[in-house]
Amino acid sequence: MIDAQDLWKTFGSRTALRGLNLSVPEGCAYALIGVNGAGKTTAIRILMNILEADRGRATVLGADSRRLSPRELSQIGYVCQNQGLPRSLTVADYLEFLRPFYPTWDRAFESSLVRTLRLPLDTPIGGLSHGMRMKAALACALPYRPKLLVLDEPLSGLDAVVRDELMAALLDQAGDTTILIASHELSEIDGVATHAGFIEDGRMLFQESMTDLNGRFREVHITLDREAAPPPRAPGDWLNLRTEGNVVMFVDSRFSEDRLRSEIAALPGAIRSVDARPMSLRSIFTALALSSRDAAERRV
Repeated sequence: MIDAQDLWKTFGSRTALRGLNLSVPEGCAYALIGVNGAGKTTAIRILMNILEADRGRATVLGADSRRLSPRELSQIGYVCQNQGLPRSLTVADYLEFLRPFYPTWDRAFESSLVRTLRLPLDTPIGGLSHGMRMKAALACALPYRPKLLVLDEPLSGLDAVVRDELMAALLDQAGDTTILIASHELSEIDGVATHAGFIEDGRMLFQESMTDLNGRFREVHITLDREAAPPPRAPGDWLNLRTEGNVVMFVDSRFSEDRLRSEIAALPGAIRSVDARPMSLRSIFTALALSSRDAAERRV
């Protein structure tokens, strides 16, 4: 559904994207993850032809992202945290305005979304809270059943109840619609995402399915029979290595039981127990962010 190769984008002296590659398979829910300033919004705006890349190429629904026609645009839903909506129109008026542009608009689905999200149809959009405006934006992006739904930080600044309601609406679309979502609210999208891509400093660190990602990351605690000390030559796949008392702790980013057993054999002292725990998407992201920060500090 989306294929981007070697995207570069500079704003003055700041380089936002540095050869970014991105591949979003059809039917997936792809979580685009990175700290503020990593390049997520810039990448999405290039894909939506809001910005033009300095170098590289991107296709969306098989078309060049710089030449998206009404045919492709009618199959794309786009919602961002600072979505511009006509403030003077009521929610009902805006929905009525949009319907003729989309031959596939489903009125029954629209009514269901309005009820689920508890939207006040007669209220001017300018009088809605931020959370209600995000609900309205989503209710306007889904009724024509887009093939691709692009969401840029849709949960930012929302309270827990509103986030839950929006995520419930998205879960109803998972599978039928390909979803690309950039969000810091990782605990909320953890149950939705089927794929994840990690951006750092404008580059894609890696992207893969959640099945593979969950399979290779483990939080490991090793209890020894003596005071623990970090091994002098820890494997490169051990992230955020630390010790507390007689326990050695790290994140194994290439987990395999046989490999871990072989690697920990070099630890000084007898091993009392090994606990390798699966990790949430948020925990994986945090581990990667901490590891990257520590590596940057060592380079300084």
